[in-house]
Amino acid sequence: MINEIPTVPTMLISNLHDRLRTLVGERIHVGELTGTELAERAGFQQAHISNFLNHRRGLSIEAMDRVMEVLGVEVRDLLPAVNRSYAADGSKENEFHSIPVVSVAALLQSEFGGNDVLEYLCYKKSFLRRIRAEMASRREHWQRFALVRADKEWAEAMHPRLQAGAMLLIDRHYNSLRGYRKNEPNLYVVRHGEGFTVRYVELNGNQLTLRPENRSFLLAFEELTKGKNSADYLAGRVVHMGIET
Repeated sequence: MINEIPTVPTMLISNLHDRLRTLVGERIHVGELTGTELAERAGFQQAHISNFLNHRRGLSIEAMDRVMEVLGVEVRDLLPAVNRSYAADGSKENEFHSIPVVSVAALLQSEFGGNDVLEYLCYKKSFLRRIRAEMASRREHWQRFALVRADKEWAEAMHPRLQAGAMLLIDRHYNSLRGYRKNEPNLYVVRHGEGFTVRYVELNGNQLTLRPENRSFLLAFEELTKGKNSADYLAGRVVHMGIET
């Protein structure tokens, strides 16, 4: 029997304040809303939100509540996903690390709120430590590993390498297009249109080419938005695929 030992990080009001700032910045970055729209809907001056995002001033508890109402989040959504250790016995308490299985839509968030996490799966820390990261844009503050389950479309496009229902371990600290292994293309979870897909990825000028494994599928393309680079579209490199038997 494997015992689950939760480790809950200390959280202060100031931590929640900073995490709300990060969440607001992410929502603006992905185009969900603008700072002006947020200010209008929350009843602030636009400069108030700008100063908040640029660390020039904070928000009162009342102001935080108003911003959270506009974003549709609760306090639990600002809490970090709990990292848990698993142990077969007391001597191996730190041998395993749990990774959150998350909704695909959350993959480009720096951390995951309570509503994003579906469950946790356990991986050996020794295995995770061997995985090499490479960031083309800085993500040190991002929760590094996440799991998502492959859907039918992903599996068909990447057949026979990928099967529907496979659990994909994603290294979100690898958003570089540099090859991980010599003469072997990296497999990425990548933003495409309004969602995500799994493909081999190449950069050609201002456009990402998304290449399937299954040659009956056509190439797909993703035009880079002005001001963004390829790293902004890569949720991360697929480092492991697990199939339930």
